[in-house]
Amino acid sequence: MQWHTSLFELIDLRSFSNLWYWIALAVFWSTASHWVLGVPFDLVQRAQRRGGAAGEDVHILVRVYVNRLLHIGRVSGMWLTAIVAAVLTALAILGFHYRVEFCQAVFLLAFPMSLVGALSIRTAGRIAAEEVSGDALYRRLRRHRSAVQMIGMLSIFVTAMWGMWQNMNSSALGG
Repeated sequence: MQWHTSLFELIDLRSFSNLWYWIALAVFWSTASHWVLGVPFDLVQRAQRRGGAAGEDVHILVRVYVNRLLHIGRVSGMWLTAIVAAVLTALAILGFHYRVEFCQAVFLLAFPMSLVGALSIRTAGRIAAEEVSGDALYRRLRRHRSAVQMIGMLSIFVTAMWGMWQNMNSSALGG
């Protein structure tokens, strides 16, 4: 047996039939919806209910992460946009035109997350421009989290449908 055959059997690049891919997808989206602009959502809920130190913590964390996101956007936003677009395009072409299942799987993770990234920068810009605080800030963070969850649910649904389609086709074709 060749060494590369053993390696590919160990790694199994058929992503949609791999349990680890689905576990990673679930962890990926639960993490994305828990960390709202870098702030854990349970802290936002605690701050909204009790205020006090939790409220101060949320405001400090939001200020830090909003400034960080906006700085990254100003300094390297154009380069990041170009690189992300190029990588997503390459993944889409390799995955869906050349039928490389691993690239399909990575694209179905990366494309929706790029939408979440753009949404996060947009939300950060609005928070900074409007100098939102208090209940208005908590509302804005809740809306952002809801949007991330909607993107995540749609992404998981599309990925599951595509994965089932790929698995049915590969089993029907004998491999």
